[in-house]
Amino acid sequence: MITHTQCLERYGKPQLEKSMVLWDVPTELELGVIPKRIYCNKDMVKPLDQAFRNIINRGLISQLKTWDGCFNIRAKASGLSASLHSWGIAIDINAAWNGYKKTPTMSKELVQCFKDAGFEWGGDWQVKDGMHFQLKEFPK
Repeated sequence: MITHTQCLERYGKPQLEKSMVLWDVPTELELGVIPKRIYCNKDMVKPLDQAFRNIINRGLISQLKTWDGCFNIRAKASGLSASLHSWGIAIDINAAWNGYKKTPTMSKELVQCFKDAGFEWGGDWQVKDGMHFQLKEFPK
């Protein structure tokens, strides 16, 4: 699991937005609620592209109901450290149905689309965050 300390070392303070890019999502991926542009960390582009392709190729686009964001400088819900959203390496989807500390409702198939692309899922954590996906590790 990537920590906020590792993000500070790799990217610097989130307010500097050093590694952030405005990704023009390829037209063939602009289906359902997938945005046309996403402001995210440059390290997210390839994994997000793959996750979206997985969703489309596996016929799961109807399960992606809402795009609830990526970049947001803020503390984790615990308040003890910065959220990985602060560096743009985490996303939230289907938030209304997968609230923090609630039982996740996302299908295993949809979750696997992200896991296969290099994400970890907050629904697997002890304190559930079923809307949340973040990079599992930094790209090499």
